[in-house]
Amino acid sequence: MPKTLLFVGDSITEWGRHEDARGIGSGYVNEIYKDLFSRYPDWTVLNRGVWDDRIDHLEKRWEKDVLAIDPDVLSISIGVNEAWHHFDKPELTQVEPDQFEEIYHRILQQLHPKTALILMEPTIIEENPRSRGNQLLMEYVEIVRRLAAQYGAILVPAHAVFIRTLQKGNHAALTTDGVHLTDEGKKLLADAWKKAAGEIVYSNELPAGRK
Repeated sequence: MPKTLLFVGDSITEWGRHEDARGIGSGYVNEIYKDLFSRYPDWTVLNRGVWDDRIDHLEKRWEKDVLAIDPDVLSISIGVNEAWHHFDKPELTQVEPDQFEEIYHRILQQLHPKTALILMEPTIIEENPRSRGNQLLMEYVEIVRRLAAQYGAILVPAHAVFIRTLQKGNHAALTTDGVHLTDEGKKLLADAWKKAAGEIVYSNELPAGRK
C-alpha cells in the first residue's frame, strides 16, 4: 500500500527543493529519498522545509503543509534558528525556549494518532562543541528530547551525533557557515536519521499509532 513520508523544517530541510523538479532538494532529505526509493518505490516523499523557519512560522503553515497532507510518517527538524537568531538577527523578536516548547506541544497535539512521528534534534551552531550558540541550542535540544518521549516519537539524536563528531576531530567541515551543512554534514545528518528511524520506515510497516 502506498505511503507518504513528509519532512518539515527550516533551511536545512528545504535545501534546494524549489530548484528540484522532484521537490526533494539536495540536502539530507535527498540522501534519505534515494535510499528509500531504492527499496520502496511506492512511497511518496514530500519536502516542506522553509528557509529561515522557526517553530512560530511552522505553526502558521501547519494546517496547509502538514494536516492537509495527513502523512503516514512525519519528520520534523526545527530549532536551529530559534537559537541562532539570538546571534545573527538580534533585532528580531526571539523565540525563547519556553515559547518554543509551548508552540511545539500545541502543534503536535493536532496530529492524528495514526501518524508515525519522528522528531529531529537541531544540529549545531558553529563547529565548536563549547560555542555560545551550542550552549544556547542545548536548551532547545532538551525540549525536543522531552517532546519525543511525551509523544512516543522516534528521536533522531542529530545534535548528539554532530557534537560527538566534532569532539573526535579529524573530519571534513560539517557546515559552510556554522549552521548550513556541507555535503559531509548532510550525509552525517541523513545517516543519523536512517539509524534512528530506519526501522519504522524501511520495514515498510508502520506502528498502529502513537501514545
